[in-house]
Amino acid sequence: MKNMSLSRAMTIAVISALAMLSLAGPSSAQQGTTPAAPSAPVAQQAPAVSPPPAALPQAAAPAAPSDAAATPAEREGKLLKAAVAELKELSPWTMFKSADVVVKAVMIGLAFASLVTWTIFIAKMIELSVVQRKVRSALAKIADARSLSEAQFALGSKGSVLASFLAAAMREARLSAGISSDAGIKERAASSFGEIVRAEARRIRLGMGLLATIGATSPFVGLFGTVWGIMNSFIGISKSQTTNLAVVAPGIAEALLATAIGLVAAIPAVIIYNHFSRVTKGYMELVSRASGAAGRLLSRDLDRTHVSGSHSRTAAE
Repeated sequence: MKNMSLSRAMTIAVISALAMLSLAGPSSAQQGTTPAAPSAPVAQQAPAVSPPPAALPQAAAPAAPSDAAATPAEREGKLLKAAVAELKELSPWTMFKSADVVVKAVMIGLAFASLVTWTIFIAKMIELSVVQRKVRSALAKIADARSLSEAQFALGSKGSVLASFLAAAMREARLSAGISSDAGIKERAASSFGEIVRAEARRIRLGMGLLATIGATSPFVGLFGTVWGIMNSFIGISKSQTTNLAVVAPGIAEALLATAIGLVAAIPAVIIYNHFSRVTKGYMELVSRASGAAGRLLSRDLDRTHVSGSHSRTAAE
């Protein structure tokens, strides 16, 4: 009987628990759906929170500063594209055409100086070759001459500095006829020879001073053009408000072209000047040899005159 009462009590307890659970389910479902109810008023209040249509232009207004801030970037991009296109076509002629007026004047002046240098080089090479050949040929012709008249006959009508020496010696001998002092005649002839040598040195060095001037001043003239061009480049940088190397490179390249042309004009001028200094020194040594040959012929004529005079006096006695 006790067992039956226990089983009944347990059955009643289970039934009561199931009943309580069945009652608790709808209440929890109601509690789960209750928070969703306040969301409806929130959704209904959302249109009230949104800005009125009149405020839309105010919201779009801040976009203007962003466009203004993007304008320098766009300008720099355009400058960069133009500079890249210019760099692709960058050549000495293009740089010259786009250079400043002062830089162009410097480049033209240096190009003209270079042209003068090469003109002097060609002219002096021809001149020095001709005069050296003439003097050597004249010295070879009078090597066996015994008198001034015989040397003049051997030279003929070909003009050379040796012919000038012989003419000066014969003129001095003719003007000094009847003077018994040979030392005075030789001294006066040596003075005439010195004047001829100095005149020949001045003539053969014609154009050398211009070469020296071009070689000494061309680098500084080119540097002036470079400084002027770089100054204009920095002014362009300040106007364009960009320091991009591709933008400022063409202006700097144009400025440096002036220095390059200055060096192109100066280096050959210095080399040609030094070359002609050596060549003219060798030519002046030939002129000195010609002067000595004319002086020896004059001395022979004077001695021969005295010997003939002594023989004539002896014969008369």
